[in-house]
Amino acid sequence: MKYIDISEKGGPEVMIIKEGKRPDPEKDEVLIKIHAAGVNRPDVMQRQGLYPPPPGASSILGLEVAGEVVATGKDVLGWSVSDRVCALTNGGGYAEYVALPAGQCLPVPAELSIEEAAALPETFFTVWANVFDRAGLKPGESFLVHGGGSGIGTTAIQMSKSLGSRVFTTAGSAEKCAVCQHLGAEIAVNYHEQDYVEELREATDGQGVDVILDMVGGDYVARNLELAAMDGRIVSISFLKGAQVKIDMMQILLKRLIITGSTLRPQNAEAKAAIAEKLRTQIWPLIDNGKIKPLIAARFPLEDAVEAHRLMESNKHIGKIILTVAK
Repeated sequence: MKYIDISEKGGPEVMIIKEGKRPDPEKDEVLIKIHAAGVNRPDVMQRQGLYPPPPGASSILGLEVAGEVVATGKDVLGWSVSDRVCALTNGGGYAEYVALPAGQCLPVPAELSIEEAAALPETFFTVWANVFDRAGLKPGESFLVHGGGSGIGTTAIQMSKSLGSRVFTTAGSAEKCAVCQHLGAEIAVNYHEQDYVEELREATDGQGVDVILDMVGGDYVARNLELAAMDGRIVSISFLKGAQVKIDMMQILLKRLIITGSTLRPQNAEAKAAIAEKLRTQIWPLIDNGKIKPLIAARFPLEDAVEAHRLMESNKHIGKIILTVAK
């Protein structure tokens, strides 16, 4: 099969096309012929040498795919050859085939194209695990996601809005803010022009925000503490502006705050399968009835993964970037 290899740590240009052996599924795995794969920030970090794959995972980039099941392990139940699936991989998505645990697969929603389905797993698993499982966002609570124009951001806005929360976001341009509001954000703060803490304190009558999902880090960490409501929960999933920060711990005590975070890739197959089942029951019906739909920013052939990563690093895109694989 063809796949994208990293010749060395570095910029997008270190990615090259190679040919190698097609993987064989283990007894609890399915083999998927990939039609499309999502591009995500962890892929960029792995290419740069900042996010190595966990032990036993494929070294090939790519954490989400959509395609067709072409083989199943002897212990697999619920999936058959020719089923159309999207799946959270443990690596290996930038390729023509990938083998992965069957529990990490979900059906391609009837209303979506195969390319749209490839935009679902990584961001939907991440948002559910952090916003709903870890932070326990409830209907009626307020929610802020930073980076609203990103794949995580556009997903989090739609999921939280559809499940009954009051949604806020930050974004870096008027265009991104407009898209975020179209997706369901009540207020989208342009962080180049406005102070999000001031804007959202006013919007909440001084009460602050119940749940904050942060991918920025750096000085946002202390500012999130300022903005958090009593009994608020703050979840960090990335630190684009740095992980070493200075904060006022007294705010955590006085507001009874919970600060948490997680990474998805190192979690075991059972944990990922549990998230998949929650998505199937809670979110897939919302996709089927059109309340949630992934936003695709751009599509590139697998051979143009270099250009896809350049777009990712430019931060100019709104929504997900997809690699397409020749059928």
